[in-house]
Parts: sequence; structure tokens; C-alpha cells
Amino acid sequence: MNKLLELAVNKLGHDWYNLNWEFRDFDLEDGTPDKMSQWQGDPADDIMIVVFKGKHISEPFHRQDFFFIDYAYHLDYNALSSKFDNLITVREGDCYIGQPFSGYALRGDSPDDDIIMIGVHIKKEAFFREYLPALSMDSDMFRFFLDPQTDKFSDEFIHLSFEKTSPVRTLLEMMVVEYADKKEDTQLILKPMVLALFMHIARRYRIEKHRVPASTLSEQIVQYINSHPESVTLKEIAGRFSYHPNYISSLLHKELGKTFSEIVLEKRMDRAVILLKGTDLSIEEISSMLGYSNTSNFYKAFREFYGKTPREYLQKLIENA
Repeated sequence: MNKLLELAVNKLGHDWYNLNWEFRDFDLEDGTPDKMSQWQGDPADDIMIVVFKGKHISEPFHRQDFFFIDYAYHLDYNALSSKFDNLITVREGDCYIGQPFSGYALRGDSPDDDIIMIGVHIKKEAFFREYLPALSMDSDMFRFFLDPQTDKFSDEFIHLSFEKTSPVRTLLEMMVVEYADKKEDTQLILKPMVLALFMHIARRYRIEKHRVPASTLSEQIVQYINSHPESVTLKEIAGRFSYHPNYISSLLHKELGKTFSEIVLEKRMDRAVILLKGTDLSIEEISSMLGYSNTSNFYKAFREFYGKTPREYLQKLIENA
């Protein structure tokens, strides 16, 4: 560790103990009492970098209303997950990525050397606007970050392993140095770093997820459409799979009973509903994320597909909740 990085780690490690660790009490939907942590950074900031450095940590069990990435920079520690009542060992070089509202607590003991954990906290609103559009290219990552908003049985965390030579480690070191000596433009500098961090996480997630490969050509095509509904074209599909566009069209209609355009529309509308239910993004922002050149085209497509406008559909969901 170079001197500048060491000073930054020590400063943020010292700041850790001065953060506001008062958790507010609240009740879960079933009436069970629980605790919620608050945003501990500057209210005007979207990103906060924290460092734990010490030989012992035992957080009270709590939830939080932001996304977070915790990285075991030096030595191992444990993460307690409420949903499955698991004590997960986060080994040096591992990342633990958590959802807003997920139950969580850090636990760790080291008799000799200090445990060092680097954490990146991202406000929910900023995540949806700054990072979700880029992550939406990967359907699995997209659903991971949104499903907890609508499905209580969804995964609340991702646990990934990275080699010490991974750019993830370097990016986090750069963020620690930047945040330890904050300037007026620190948030602007951190945002692309966090985006790069998420891109590396998404790549690793795809590798470790062990997705069952599609067995037929039509399944492969649908899988690709599902990952790129906002921009995919028949010509692009034909080039990617080395078939004539007419053959692709005939294959999809023969095996799935749907045209290429119908499948794309279905995937876009599926994603539109997830965004409507799981985020506070405006209709304009959602239509843009889904590849519509203007909002009126999105409104028309949505109404034709669901028989309701986006707002009517959302209101119905709220009434039935």
C-alpha cells in the first residue's frame, strides 16, 4: 500500500467511528420490530465511501435505504444476512453487494492484523438514474437490482470473488483516495468510477451465475433480445447468429408463434412494468431507457399491450397491493 493510499485508508477508517450509528426503530409488514440506518454522508452527495479498519466489528442487525458494495480489502470478515439467516464469510478480495432494505450486519475478529473493508454507498434515486440504464443491458443484473422492490422472495445480495489483480481493487483504492480528500468535484469524479465498478461486477456476475445455456437457436435469440430489448434489431440478430433476417423471422414465428417485433415488444413491456413498480423514474426516463424516441410512442405501445396507460396500470397495482 503506497503512502497516499495508506493515509486515506487511515483517515476514513478513523471517520468510521464518528459516523452516525443511531438506527431508527420501525416495524416490518408483519409487525416485527427492526432497525433502519440512515444516510451517513453529506445530504447533497449521491455516493459515499466508507472504510472499516480494526480488529473487531459486530454491528447491530439493521437495514438501509441505499445500495451498497462492501469489499474485503484486507483479511476476511463475516456478513450476516437476515433473509436466510446466514453468516456468510466474505474473504479477502470478495465483494458483497446489497439491496436497499436488505437485512445486514458486519461481524469480524482478528487477533493480530486489522481487518480492512471498503464500502461504497449509493443513494437509491441516483442508482436508478445513473447506473441502472447501463446495467439494464444484462437482464440478470437488471432483475437483481429491481426484483426486491416487488418480490419479497428475491435475492437481497450478491457475493462475488475477485482476484487481487482485478481492476475492482484499483478502482476502490482510487475512490478511497479521492473521498478522503474531498473537493468540490469529488462526486463528479466518483460517478464514472462507480459505473466502471458496476460493469466489472456485472461481468463477474455473468461468469459466476452459471446460467444454463439456451439449447435451441430460437431460445438463444430470445435470450439475446431479453438482454437488449431497448436497441435490438432483426438485422443485428441476423448478423450475430449468421442467418438471413428472413430465416430468423420464419424460425421465431414457426417455433414460438410470434414475430420478432412481437417478442421485442413483450420484453420491453415486461421491463417497463418492472421499472414502473420498482423505481421512481419518470415515464419519460423509462421510455428513453426502453429505446423509444419519444414518450408518445411509448404510451401508445404500452396502452395497446396492456389496455391501460402506464399511470392507470400503476394505479391499479397500488389499489391491488
